[in-house]
Amino acid sequence: MALGPLLFLIYINDLDDGIVNLILKFADDTKIIGAVSDLAQHHQLQDDLDTLLQWSKDWQMLFHVDKCKVMHFGHNNLKMDYSLDNKILQTVHQEKDLGVIISDDMKSLLQCIQAYSKANRMLGVINRAIVYKSKEVMLCLYKTLVRPHLEYCTVAWSPHYVKDKVLLERVQRRFTRMVPELQELPYPERLKKLSLWSLEEPRVRADLIEVYKGIHGLSALPFDALFEFDNSGRTRGHSLKLRKHHSRLDLRLYLCGCNMELSG
Repeated sequence: MALGPLLFLIYINDLDDGIVNLILKFADDTKIIGAVSDLAQHHQLQDDLDTLLQWSKDWQMLFHVDKCKVMHFGHNNLKMDYSLDNKILQTVHQEKDLGVIISDDMKSLLQCIQAYSKANRMLGVINRAIVYKSKEVMLCLYKTLVRPHLEYCTVAWSPHYVKDKVLLERVQRRFTRMVPELQELPYPERLKKLSLWSLEEPRVRADLIEVYKGIHGLSALPFDALFEFDNSGRTRGHSLKLRKHHSRLDLRLYLCGCNMELSG
C-alpha cells in the first residue's frame, strides 16, 4: 500500500467522532445518512453536519460546499433543508456515486440507460473497427470492453422491472448476432455456442450468494430486516426456508428503503 493513501486514512480517521447518524467515508468523499421523521431527528442531522464542518475547519481540510448535496428518500419524508457553512445545500433527485446513478425513488432506470448506452457505443466501435469477426476474437473483445459496462456494481442496482432487464439484454443479443456463423440461430442457442450466460443469471447468482452470507452471518447486511425463517411447518422440507417481510411499496420490497436523508 502506498504511503500517501495510508497517511490520508490516518488523517481522516477521527472524522466521525461525535457523529450520531451513519457516516460513510471513501477516499475524500463523505456521506452522512439518517432517518428523519420529526424535527428532533432533523436537528440531529443538521448538528452532525455542523460537527463535520467544524472538523474540516480545525484540520484545514474544507468541504467543497457547492458540491455537497442532499437527497430525500421515502414517500413520507419531511424533505427539510440542510445547510453547511451557512449555505443551503442543493436538493437533488439523482446523483452519480462511484459510477452508479442513485435516484430518490430508488429505481434503476437511469443506471440501466447509462449502462446500455455505454455498452452499445462500445459495441458499435468494435463492429466498425473489426473486420475479421471470428467467434474467439469477438468474444474476447465483448468480455473485455462491453460486458463490464453491463455488470459493473449490479449488486447495488440490479433491475427488477422487465423493461429494464430487456433493455440490458438487448446489447448482448446484438453482440451475438455480430458473429457471422451464429446470425441465423435463436438467442439461447447463440449463448450456448459462445458459452455465455444471459445477463440476468449472474445478477441472480450474486443475490443468492449474498442471501447465503446473510443466513450464516457472513454479511454486514441486516438479515432480519430482509427475511425471516419460515417455521410454519405446513410442508415438508429443510429448516432454511425463507420468507420476505410484507411490503406495500417496491421501495421497501426490493431495496428495504425507509424515510431518510443523505448528505454528501
